[in-house]
Amino acid sequence: QVQLVESGGGLVQAGGSLRLSCVTSRNILTINRMGWYRQAPGKQRERVATITSDDSTNYEDSVKGRFTISRDNAKNTVSLQMNSLKPEDTAVYYCHAYDDNRHYWGRGTRVTVSS
Repeated sequence: QVQLVESGGGLVQAGGSLRLSCVTSRNILTINRMGWYRQAPGKQRERVATITSDDSTNYEDSVKGRFTISRDNAKNTVSLQMNSLKPEDTAVYYCHAYDDNRHYWGRGTRVTVSS
């Protein structure tokens, strides 16, 4: 079982930055893959970025070059550094863990980017 708690969302102007954090309830090195997903109002949830236990990363095309996903093993935390934010990035961002064919989700943290 994995519990996930997100933080770091808020209001920011276009071009600004935010850093989202997700704290896991167990050793993050034992989790095969973690990531961030987002869901905008009226839209389907989409994958933003993922990172595996061997440090392989993947990014949704629209955030490449702007967002960076990383892990802090000592703190059992996965983060998403978001730079050059755009209004289109406005969404609820969810931390996600996938391991042993099971999915775990945080409650989400809201990001609002104004123009």
